[in-house]
Amino acid sequence: MSEKNKREKYGPATTLPLQQSFVAGSYLASESGQRFETRHPGNDQVVCDVEVAGVREVDCAVAAAREAFESWATTPAAERGRILRRAAGILRERNAEIAALETLDTGKPIAETVEVDVLTGVDVIEYFAGVAQSIHGQHIDLPPDAFAMIRREPLGVCAGIGAWNYPVQIAMWKSGPALACGNTMVFKPAEQTPLTALRLAEIYTEAGLPDGVFNVVQGAADTGTALVNHPDIAKVTLTGSVETGKIVMQQAARDLKKVTLELGGKSPIIVFDDANIENAINAVLVGNFYSSGQVCSNGTRVFVHKSLHDAFVDRLGERTRAIRVGDPFDPETQLGPLVSREHYDKVLSYMQIAKKSGARHVCGGDPIDDGDLAGGLYVSPAVFADCGDNMQFVRDEVFGPLMAVLKFESDDEVVDRANATPFGLSGAVFTSDFDRAHRVANRLQAGIVWINDYNVTPPEIPFGGYKHSGIGRENGLQAIEHYTQVKTIYANLGDVPRTY
Repeated sequence: MSEKNKREKYGPATTLPLQQSFVAGSYLASESGQRFETRHPGNDQVVCDVEVAGVREVDCAVAAAREAFESWATTPAAERGRILRRAAGILRERNAEIAALETLDTGKPIAETVEVDVLTGVDVIEYFAGVAQSIHGQHIDLPPDAFAMIRREPLGVCAGIGAWNYPVQIAMWKSGPALACGNTMVFKPAEQTPLTALRLAEIYTEAGLPDGVFNVVQGAADTGTALVNHPDIAKVTLTGSVETGKIVMQQAARDLKKVTLELGGKSPIIVFDDANIENAINAVLVGNFYSSGQVCSNGTRVFVHKSLHDAFVDRLGERTRAIRVGDPFDPETQLGPLVSREHYDKVLSYMQIAKKSGARHVCGGDPIDDGDLAGGLYVSPAVFADCGDNMQFVRDEVFGPLMAVLKFESDDEVVDRANATPFGLSGAVFTSDFDRAHRVANRLQAGIVWINDYNVTPPEIPFGGYKHSGIGRENGLQAIEHYTQVKTIYANLGDVPRTY
């Protein structure tokens, strides 16, 4: 059986050989031999051991990226685009294989990973493959005897640090624009989900990406610290928690590295009395329970006009109870397990906080550990109504299937309450009133606001947050600004006047 066919047969009982870091086109053994386990959340069983990249391995990866940089930066943009497009084609061909590996690593339902996780990342690679040839500078005429050229140049070696909720998508969201702009990258996936970034590295190499242009180092905080602190790193791009973002920003500030941070959220969805109710409910359910609620942009504070509140909550409860929780490898499963034991315990603690808060418990919030799901990290999706803004589970980012529904009366009131948070990643407005939709969207303090939809992020539009939700933007043409630097060249065509 070929290696490719073996990979396509991933399932909940899969065990893999020892995984290592990927540097300069091949796998690199760890000098220390230190290892960690990665587990399948559906049964909490060990999938494989992974070698930790220590300082030596990080140094090797950064050195490989630095050595590859000059050649890659001067590779014609058309050729960079061709290589990225070839990689995108291979990724599409192997979507089922990579999606299954992602499900094994994260516990996300195969119905999600095969439709979203890989393909939305591929869309970004294809988008920036096309953008590569249009990256340009500027000419400014300065008569009578001078002009200036403004060039966009790559930064150098970029460090990418991924999150565990969308491992392969994030690796593509970061590497696509970085490589299209002529940078090289060392990527560290989250230690909970180390597997699919390695497949991406293999595919980039197969597509013709030169050795050293994209490297993967494995490990937890110590590996990330060694990478961020490395003097040859020009830029750090992180997707993670606010706390981790603050640490990375402090570390990067020591030698003024450029930083892009895509962090957490506690986003509002506002449903006005003239909204299409079924559309709003569809969006609210996806915006809370997709990927078991482990999505940074999820709209976990649902503000519903008082005239709709009770009927809306009744319908939400009915729909939520019907969500199918199960084995993530079952194509019919709609909600899988949480990613790790540590996170499972955290989410269950918030479920208990919610149950004791005084909010009305509509449904869910219980561990599921019987039958075929025994041993897995499953929690039933929860809805709480009549919530208060100051309840802890309403304020904090839970990152699990826990929805808070809140009543409101007026436009001004709900905007003020929606903005009363240190986060500012996303938000949504559901209404049939065009003027109100845009008026409220303009006032929400969030990096992306949807009108009558939720969590739609095509590669053409920038994604990122206000306030504690981040710095910089992923995707769209705005990402080019974060992966290039501007050089001004002033040319004098005349004489230099005598001053002294």
